[in-house]
Amino acid sequence: MDVKSVDVAGVPIGGGHPVIIAGPCLAESWDVCARVVEKMKSLCSVLSVGYIFKASFDKANRSSVSTPRGRGMDAGLELLARVKREFHVPTTTDVHLPEQAKPVAQEVDLLQVPAFLCRQTDLLAACAETGAPVNVKKGQFLAPEDAKHIVGKLEAAGAQGIVLTERGTTFGYHALVVDMAGLPVLRSFGWPLCFDATHSAQRPGAAGTQSGGNRDAIPALARAAAAVGIDALFLEVHPEPEKALSDSATQWRLADAEALLRDVLRVWKARG
Repeated sequence: MDVKSVDVAGVPIGGGHPVIIAGPCLAESWDVCARVVEKMKSLCSVLSVGYIFKASFDKANRSSVSTPRGRGMDAGLELLARVKREFHVPTTTDVHLPEQAKPVAQEVDLLQVPAFLCRQTDLLAACAETGAPVNVKKGQFLAPEDAKHIVGKLEAAGAQGIVLTERGTTFGYHALVVDMAGLPVLRSFGWPLCFDATHSAQRPGAAGTQSGGNRDAIPALARAAAAVGIDALFLEVHPEPEKALSDSATQWRLADAEALLRDVLRVWKARG
């Protein structure tokens, strides 16, 4: 079905052309972010797809109190602003609290609501009221049809643009599955659909103090989602995933990004 197009600083999601949302899980350092954005921007330009840089200033939902959360909002937003200023790309990051929405929207182009917080009405309303487009990750605990209430809350609060992201559904303990038949349901609400291939490959909490996962499953999941029909693909990408401060089991290796994107785009474009 046709969906609305959401403009993210000149990059349309839902406009009929693939969009890649990619970056490291955490805004760990300028070096990591710069290496990722430089490579991904160039690659997406060569492949003629839109690109939005993603990094989190805070991971408030880490498995353990002992695992790193990030640089904090001030330092994290400063880094994201530098990425935007020096590389001229749209940016996105997580928002965890209603009071964060306005200051974050002043620095980034797309607000992202984490899956665990997708039903938080005050948070959704605060993000919508900034006027920035809002990307909500569907909770691992929600059926696809229940996401219509997320859309309803955002629309009621005056959201100017909405993106829904599928990132896997809880399947027992320490496991996620992706209901590919649910993707058209999410897209049927009239807004663009993004597929988060890296988080969908996670095994939440399975590594003790952090999430584990199966990185090798990412290409198959991304190809399958592209075949069903999506408007954007979300990937966490890192130069050295094994050294990443979060999601080290499922961040995609930067050096392998081109092969993955070319593989997925063949399916995406064949579907038309």
